[in-house]
Amino acid sequence: MQQSDIRAAWRGVERCRSCAIRHLVLFADLQQQDFDAIHQPIDDLELSDGDILYRQGDQGGSVFTVRSGLVKLVQRLPNGDRRIVRLLRQGDVAGLERTLQQPAKHDAIALAGVSVCRIPLAVIETLAQQTPKLYQQLLQRWQHALSEADLWLTHLSTGKALVRVARLLLYLQRSCPENQFYLPGREDMGAMLGVTTESASKAVAELRRRGLLTVEGGNRAQIDLDGLAAMADE
Repeated sequence: MQQSDIRAAWRGVERCRSCAIRHLVLFADLQQQDFDAIHQPIDDLELSDGDILYRQGDQGGSVFTVRSGLVKLVQRLPNGDRRIVRLLRQGDVAGLERTLQQPAKHDAIALAGVSVCRIPLAVIETLAQQTPKLYQQLLQRWQHALSEADLWLTHLSTGKALVRVARLLLYLQRSCPENQFYLPGREDMGAMLGVTTESASKAVAELRRRGLLTVEGGNRAQIDLDGLAAMADE
C-alpha cells in the first residue's frame, strides 16, 4: 500500500473512533484492536438532493453507512415504472447485498442534505473474519432491513391514499429528532406508497386544510402527531 493510502486509511479510522453516531452505525461494537486491522480509506461523502450512490445492477466494491439525511432505494421495473421500496435513515447501511457478492438491488439516491461513510468491502471482509462483533452487526442490519421492508409492504401500501400519507408522515417524524422533518416531493410520495402523484398531492392538500400538516420552506414540515395517529389507525 502506498504511503498516501496508509495516511488516508488512518484518518478514516480516527474519524470512525470519534464519530458522534458511532453507537448507531456498522462499527458500533468495534474495539481498538479491530480498528487497527483497517488498512483502506473510509471516506466521508456529502450528497445533495438527487445525487446517486449507485445504480440497480451495479457491482461496486463498497457499502455506505448513512450518517445524516435520507436515502431512497428505488426499484426500476421492466415496464419502466419505479417504486421507492424503502428509506434509509441515520445508522442504516446502503448496499448490504454487496457483502454477499450480489449486484445492487435498487438505485440508491440522496434526499436533501445526506452524509455517508463509504466503507470498502475489503474492510468488511477483513473485520468479519477477525471479529464476531461485525458479523453480529451485519446480521442486525439485515434483520432491520427485513423489518423495514415488512413495514412498507403492510403499513404503507394498504388503505386509502389519505391514510397512507398520514402513516408516511408519522414514519418520517419518528426518524427525525427535531420537530421538523424533510417532506418528500409528491412524485416520490406516490412512488413510496403505491398511489398516483395526483392522489398524493390531494392527500397532502387535505391534511394541510385540516391543520394536520404544516409545510415550511425547504420542504420542511411539521405535523399534528395525535391527529395523524388517529387517522393512521383507521
